Amino acid sequence: MEACSKAKFQRYGSRKVGLLLDLVRGKSVKAAEGMIPFTGLRCSDLVQKTIHSAASNLQVKSGKKLDFSKVYIKEAYANIGPMKHLKRVQPGPQGRAMPYKKSVCHLTVIVSDEKKGARPAKGGLK
Repeated sequence: MEACSKAKFQRYGSRKVGLLLDLVRGKSVKAAEGMIPFTGLRCSDLVQKTIHSAASNLQVKSGKKLDFSKVYIKEAYANIGPMKHLKRVQPGPQGRAMPYKKSVCHLTVIVSDEKKGARPAKGGLK
């Protein structure tokens, strides 16, 4: 059985979140939650909450209390979100406006109670 959790429109770059997801993909939820705080990345709280949410969804779906050391991260990927809403301007020289876009990502984590091996990332870094 598997369960999914999504975190949409998060204010992190999809490539930076993908680096952290590459570390935890295929590992047990307990091992991943123990490893994430020591990575030193800002997005670690977001990834940890999403993994824990997916594991809790699986626990509710199965209807019994599960041991998180036997629940594995089957898929984990971060896709690029829309950038049309977060366009900003910074003052430039001689009164000009220098535009820049703030990146947004959609994070998806799928956990399973069977260990079969992790699937490769969808469109992320390899």
